[in-house]
Amino acid sequence: MTSTILQQAAALQREGQPFALVTVVWRRGPSSSQQGAKALILPDGTMRGWLGGACAQPRLVSEAVIALGDGRPRLLLLGPLDELERGHREGVETVPIACASEGAMEVYVEPVLPAPNVVAIGRTPAVDVLLGITQVLGWQVAALDDPAALSADSRTAVVVATQGHDDERALETALRTDAGYVGLVASRPRAKAVVDYLRARGVAEADLARVRAPAGLDLGPTSSEEIGVAIVAELVALRAAGKFGLKPGASGESGTDAVIDPVCGMTVTPSPAQYQTEHAGRVWYFCGPDCRRRFEAAPERYAAAARAGDG
Repeated sequence: MTSTILQQAAALQREGQPFALVTVVWRRGPSSSQQGAKALILPDGTMRGWLGGACAQPRLVSEAVIALGDGRPRLLLLGPLDELERGHREGVETVPIACASEGAMEVYVEPVLPAPNVVAIGRTPAVDVLLGITQVLGWQVAALDDPAALSADSRTAVVVATQGHDDERALETALRTDAGYVGLVASRPRAKAVVDYLRARGVAEADLARVRAPAGLDLGPTSSEEIGVAIVAELVALRAAGKFGLKPGASGESGTDAVIDPVCGMTVTPSPAQYQTEHAGRVWYFCGPDCRRRFEAAPERYAAAARAGDG
């Protein structure tokens, strides 16, 4: 099973698809998971592999999708709430699960995101340095002479470095894409003039607000080569903050519509196979048969509490 999961992970990486690799590092029975078990979780909440039963799986999917959104790995301890409150450890995030089982598990969630793209429009010493450093980082890089050839998505940084040679057309073209970063290499007065020109042409303020000009961290008066370093530094900082470099779909929100178990408060994912019952014209979903039984014994009590929580 492990080799199959790792082969699938390698295939997803080659395709440039984001995923989270989740590994069980510790378990306590009667948890149905096994130590060393691995699974892949995709941005839409799809799971490939097996990590545990109905109590743990919805929470693991939710936590993995969040990790894909912020790019931060995490070590999670899943178990009964009273136990988690007694045994908190630094560096371990606790995730309460409520079910009849007394099992618990510790998992490591590692988001694997595609390498960002950097596309520079123009040929300058700053571009040479920019592309050289980002290539060393393992990012995908390209330089264009003609902005008409530009194609960019949210994990692409477009750096306009035409430096007076049709800056306006190049920047306007970049703003028509979904690029996650649009930077203009120019002095502040020149950058203002370019932006003002595009505003007069009717470019939306929301698009103009995307422009980072001058591009890169502010290092004061510096050389063209150092401007390239400053742009790389800015991109690295933005990526570390989760503000650049994500593949479309890795937004931190699952494509599944999670709901709350009205009895135990656990997050569950609705499905035809999920434990459910109908009351007052609404379908209620549960983490397991015990919570469904308790709800059916006093439906209005739990339904009223759930409605109060929704309000």
